[in-house]
Amino acid sequence: MDENVAKYIASFPDDIQEKLLKLRALILENAKGAEEHFAYSMPAYSIYNRPLLYYGAYKNHIGFYALPSGHKAFEKEFLKYKRGKGSVQFPNNEDLPLELIQRIVLFRVEENFQKRNKVE
Repeated sequence: MDENVAKYIASFPDDIQEKLLKLRALILENAKGAEEHFAYSMPAYSIYNRPLLYYGAYKNHIGFYALPSGHKAFEKEFLKYKRGKGSVQFPNNEDLPLELIQRIVLFRVEENFQKRNKVE
């Protein structure tokens, strides 16, 4: 696990740390072999030599960045959240939608796996 990610998480209040730790554990559990690093001033993950996703904590939300493909695939499920082309905002005053996030992680892992196989 990346030391910079641990420091990043530790810099937030306890309630946000708890959410970030759950998110981190969920990603690492469902993206076996993913590399954790720090990019764009936030925790980042890659697998099969390709970016997988990023997340970051903000004053009112946790930003989750599963790249445009991940967000397009789950567009209907994101309707209740504020979102951008490649991001979704999970409000800090709500529980993280862990089941949804798990499905997104698995989708992105499979997508990267398929892309890797096309290249090789």
